[in-house]
Amino acid sequence: MPLRETKLEEFNAYAQLLKGDEKGEAQVFCDRLFQAFGHAGYREAGATLEHRVRIGKGTKFADLFWKDTMLLEMKKRGSVLQRHYRQAFEYWQYLVPNRPRYVVLCNFDEFLIYDFNTQLDLPVDRVPLADLPRRYRAFSFLLPQPTEPQFQNNLVSVTRDAADKVATAYRAIKRRTQDQKLSQHFVLQCVFAMFAEDFGLLPKGLFSELLKECAGGQSSYDLIGGLFRQMNTPERARGGRFQEVDYFNGGLFADIQPLDLTPDEAHMLHDAAQEDWSRIQPIIFGSIFQESMDGEERHAFGAHFTSESDIQKVVLPTIVRPWRERIATAKTRKDLLALRGELSAYSVLDPACGSGNFLYVAYRELRRIELEILDKLARVDKPERVRDFALAPAVRETNFYGFDNHAFAVELAKVTMILAKELALAESRDFFHGLGINAPDLGGAPLPLVNMDKNIVCADALFSPWPKASAIIGNPPFQSKNKMQQELGANYVGSLHAAFGDRIPGRADYCVYWFHRAHDELPPGGRAGLVGTNTIRQNYSREGGLDHIVTHGGTITEAVSTQVWSGDAAVHVSIVNWIKGEAAGPKRLTIQLGDQTGSPWVVYELPFINSALSPNTDVTGAKDLSTNSLSQTCYQGQTHGHKGFLLSISEKDTLLKREPRAREILFPFLTGDDLLGNIGGYPSRFVIDLNRCTDVLELTTYGRVYHLLRERVLPEKQKKAEDESITLGKENGPRQQHYKTWWKFWRSRPELMCRLNSISRYIVCARVTKRPVFEFVSADIHPNDALMVFPLADDYSFGILQSGQHWAWFKARCSTLKGDFRYTSDSVFNSFPWPQAPTQAQALAVAKAGRELRAMRSSAMQRIGCSLRALYRSLDVTGKNPLKDAHAKLDEAVRQAYGFSSGEGMLESLLALNLALAAREAAGETVVGPGLPADVSARTLFISDDCVQMP
Repeated sequence: MPLRETKLEEFNAYAQLLKGDEKGEAQVFCDRLFQAFGHAGYREAGATLEHRVRIGKGTKFADLFWKDTMLLEMKKRGSVLQRHYRQAFEYWQYLVPNRPRYVVLCNFDEFLIYDFNTQLDLPVDRVPLADLPRRYRAFSFLLPQPTEPQFQNNLVSVTRDAADKVATAYRAIKRRTQDQKLSQHFVLQCVFAMFAEDFGLLPKGLFSELLKECAGGQSSYDLIGGLFRQMNTPERARGGRFQEVDYFNGGLFADIQPLDLTPDEAHMLHDAAQEDWSRIQPIIFGSIFQESMDGEERHAFGAHFTSESDIQKVVLPTIVRPWRERIATAKTRKDLLALRGELSAYSVLDPACGSGNFLYVAYRELRRIELEILDKLARVDKPERVRDFALAPAVRETNFYGFDNHAFAVELAKVTMILAKELALAESRDFFHGLGINAPDLGGAPLPLVNMDKNIVCADALFSPWPKASAIIGNPPFQSKNKMQQELGANYVGSLHAAFGDRIPGRADYCVYWFHRAHDELPPGGRAGLVGTNTIRQNYSREGGLDHIVTHGGTITEAVSTQVWSGDAAVHVSIVNWIKGEAAGPKRLTIQLGDQTGSPWVVYELPFINSALSPNTDVTGAKDLSTNSLSQTCYQGQTHGHKGFLLSISEKDTLLKREPRAREILFPFLTGDDLLGNIGGYPSRFVIDLNRCTDVLELTTYGRVYHLLRERVLPEKQKKAEDESITLGKENGPRQQHYKTWWKFWRSRPELMCRLNSISRYIVCARVTKRPVFEFVSADIHPNDALMVFPLADDYSFGILQSGQHWAWFKARCSTLKGDFRYTSDSVFNSFPWPQAPTQAQALAVAKAGRELRAMRSSAMQRIGCSLRALYRSLDVTGKNPLKDAHAKLDEAVRQAYGFSSGEGMLESLLALNLALAAREAAGETVVGPGLPADVSARTLFISDDCVQMP
């Protein structure tokens, strides 16, 4: 026997000697388990026992915590482990920033392994202790050299396999029939029949047998069509093979349009039917199936879906926890019966339900809430008296509502809810059997199915009346303000603005309309939980959504400020749960710090959560300062608008040899990536800048350049102008206007370029960035729109912009793109208060610290051979760092220039100064704005000459 199996056999034998006492023997069990997997012990492996987990105001203790890898929670021998998974999930939620990948429950005889990132409700594997020597690969993550574990109950993988097989059949049927709607409807009926067969709603094996016969040449039109017709017929067949088929009436079978499948198509569906559909996860099947159907070549394996752990970030705080708190305070039969009565009237709406995942989880959890009420009722009353409640559940699927404007998603959502009922019935029977109540009709009869056609509707929720709901949940569509018109059409966007008027700024993201409408639709005391792009906490989007909520009686109870969304790794989202009314107690705010799904988290317990979803001082109320906005010292760089204006360095050299005069219109063109990613920050391309040309005749004097742009740029601009005319039905749209001067940039920024012509260098930062990096650039270089440009040449202004004070304001006030910060003049620069009365010495100290920082950076980059981006990444590494020291020196000089005391909070001080300056401006007083203060003498002392220049 191999050494590993021998050690595991020895551990198994040792564990049998234990009594299974959770308090007295759990620790030695854990230590021996680590030894069995090749470690010297749990401590040597880096794990801790009795690990403190801060939950709300209290502290719990997890039996064993192995950072990033495993949480192990021990229970006494004989415990039913499934009853403790909620406790384990709660521990896992609060174990940040080092949340473990796996959670294991153990009762000395059995292990349940959970991977909450993929499969919340059921373990990915169940391993009896006696089977551990041969099943150790399920614990491969415990090895000193860990490998990917092999689980036997990974239902996500099973679901993906099933979805991919069905989608393959669908694509084949659609190609042949050329009828998408008919193909979708027929295949969805087949999918439901596969579920029904394995859930016992159809005679066992019947549907699979029919598909097998069709694959052998029999007529699917007759066989499958006959089955579907019988499923929609109230009277049982008096004979034949369908005489055991009950009436379904689920809406899905109201329209029977049978198809003549080819043998290959029938074989594909038969192959799919061989999966164990009782193990398929309805919560994700719909979204994976829909994704896999969207493209001919995309398979379900590559599909993204919303993990249940992310859905629970809405369902738990909005629905489950409020009900559990009420159950905990209910003491008498009367109290519990009153709660059950309220539960029967409780309704849930998802106004953008997709394939029904959020509704599924909400329904399942509320059925479990009902069982918790009945469980407590059985303890305060006689268990047999609970039987009366078993026959008619209080939570009914007809109390769940949804909208979606995709017809097929609506059909999937109806099926998902029907399956939710079947799974809930199974749980109900298990519960009542545990009370000693055993009858086949416990929890309600499975058939006929409830028709959900009036509950889940194909419609645009923003232009439809909403049913009254106790809770509103969901994941509204993500669409940035910049793409709304392109994706949704100008007419739709116009209707949206007309419907909501000035209640929502025109530049708000699309999902904001759902937040605004949801709050207005909630009854007093109603709750909502929605997912949105993480821009909902910023600027115009915040104004239309979260500001509206908190200023109209809403209280944010729990939120995720930003995280990578499981539905699409390229999207960062915010999750907001709120109540229309007051809410006592601390509020929980969570933030994911990185760009990957496994990035660390931080959790804050706060007395309230502001509309910026920030744990810091809420600076959303800061005022714009006219001295800033009128200063002409902050611009976005030039937007060339077409790659045809760009030349590589070699292309530029070749053009100048043939057209020397072109030198006056060719300029180095700096991007944010050049600045941060190239050693020296040099531009990697040149740009053809003919923005000063007023007509075509002047343009033609540049010979080869003119012909080059006619070939590269003109055709596409002409096409876009024509497309705009067709799309908008207008003859004077922006692209048509731009077409008239097609040789000019989309945004040439003439005011900015005029300012740059009067100075030798200017300050820039990348418009979208992770880090506070500002730099001087030669005025001979043109800035791309990926840069924010500050036409200021003095070292004092650089020091203020590069300071930690400005960076803190930047982060607190800016918008974001994915996980990066995005500088904007209207939200960041226009409200940023500059020092009002620095002395000459203080201003010189700021300028000197800024020069020393730049010199230190330049020296380090030349010595190491690295870019600014690489240099600033060193700040993430623990240890002494001269870059960190240089920034600290600059920040101290800037603090003194402001006159802030060392004990003051940075944002609090800046906000107070901003509000004071806004009040002074309103009173007609003058305040000091951007740039070197006017009363500073010897101004030449503040001008140096270092900057990014072309070699």
